[in-house]
Order: sequence, then structure tokens, then C-alpha cells
Amino acid sequence: MRIRRVLSSALLLLGVAAAPAMADSSPSASPSGDSGAPTEAGTSFRTATEVEQGQQATAGGSTGDYLYWSFPADAGQRPTVKATVKLPEASARAAAETWQLDVYDGLRRRQACQYGAQTRTAAQDAASVELSCTLRTVRAWSETWANDPLPGTYYIRLTATGLQASDLGLPFDTEVEVGSKDIGGSAAVDGSLGKPLVPGIATSAEQSDADSDSGSEDSTSSTAVLSSIEPDDGWASGWWSDRWVWTAIGGFLAALAGIGGYALTRGSGRPTQVPPGA
Repeated sequence: MRIRRVLSSALLLLGVAAAPAMADSSPSASPSGDSGAPTEAGTSFRTATEVEQGQQATAGGSTGDYLYWSFPADAGQRPTVKATVKLPEASARAAAETWQLDVYDGLRRRQACQYGAQTRTAAQDAASVELSCTLRTVRAWSETWANDPLPGTYYIRLTATGLQASDLGLPFDTEVEVGSKDIGGSAAVDGSLGKPLVPGIATSAEQSDADSDSGSEDSTSSTAVLSSIEPDDGWASGWWSDRWVWTAIGGFLAALAGIGGYALTRGSGRPTQVPPGA
């Protein structure tokens, strides 16, 4: 009876402790509404339009152009980028078109899609084409030689490839949306970056090394950040994850198993006395 009460209490504590961990593993909530969502796209990495996760950005362009957006992704998130391209009139197109969606990290390294239709060919009479790319889970830290996704700014590039000359310059409209799922402690690693990979450039006030060596008095160390968007709750500190909860639960269950094993093997009652002279 006593062992049963101990196990019942353990299961109750396990459920209470696991509740916050389960909540952390749920998909991240999207911001309410699309107020202030971008209605244009950049034409290069430097001019990429910033998009918050959960927003639906729209833009128009001409086939053959490269369209760029940027968004923040933090450790433990698995971002998914979706794009819908509304193609030009079928009568104006000479052949099928192949559209491609690429995602780059803050170091401008092209990231592989874990799954999703990154490249699709639209038939000549198709009205639209949908693309998607789900990245690998963003890691808080990685080896310098690895190509793992790291916290910071990510870039989206959308373009059409293999176009015929007569199809260049035709107008199209596109919708781009970024979301992510919080993976939680299963993706946690023992380490963190000193700073997220948010690219920046020196301002015009910061002169070259040659000007500094010449003793220019107008040289400063201020910088202009190319991407100013960050997660709503700030960049992760890198030390907390729900893996701490599961580690504590594992230690608690191990202690209960030791107590239960001792209770089962120690026996009951007093030890039998050996009669004198035996």
C-alpha cells in the first residue's frame, strides 16, 4: 500500500512538471493581424525588406527579378517560409516557368530545406504556383566549419529561372509568409553565440584604416545595422530550455526507483533469531 501511494504521488508530480515543457513545444503564436505588413520587396541582400514572423508580406515584380526579404529566427525554432506567386496572364506567357525559393542565414550561407517544395515548375496555363521551405532547427551554437542554422537574420530570395526572352519583364504578384515551430529542449545544445548573426556595416563616419593611420579626427566606431527586427521576447540567452525540466524529472524518478527497490528487497518483520547452540 505504501509503495502504491509513493508511485501515485510520483505520477502526479510528473504530470505537473511536464505541463510547462509540453506548452513550450507548441507552435509559436502568430501576431494578431497583418497591420504594417510590408507591401514591397528588396532587390538585394542589402535592401531586403524586413518581415516579422506571422506577417504576410506582399510585393509585385517583373519576371526575371530577384526579390528579397529578411526575418529573425532564434535558437530552438524551426522556421517555415511559404510563397505564393500569382503568375502573369497565360496568353502573355510563351512557355512554362520554374520558380525557386532560397533561404540564406546571416552569413549569407544558403540553407538546405528539411522538407517542402523549394522549386516548382508552373505550366503555361497555370494561374499561380506555391513554394515552401522548412529549415532545420536553429541551433544556439555550432562548430565554425558546420553549416548549421544559427540565431540571427535570415534572407528569403524568390526568382524565376530558365525563362525565355519573351517572358522576361512580365508583371507578377507574390505573397510571402514566415512562421516557426518551437522545438524545445530536444534541440538544445551546450553552448551559445556571443551575439546573433545580424549583419551590419560601418557608417560613412568610420573611415578606412588608412584614414585612421593618418590621424583623422572624424573617425568613429559607430555602425549601422542592416536588420533591426528581432524576436518579440528578445534573443534567447542560451542557457535555459525545457531539457532542464526533463532532467529533473529523470533524477526524481531515479530516486523513486531506488526507494521502491529498497522497500521491496528489505523484507518485512524482524530477522529470525538463531537459537543458542545451533
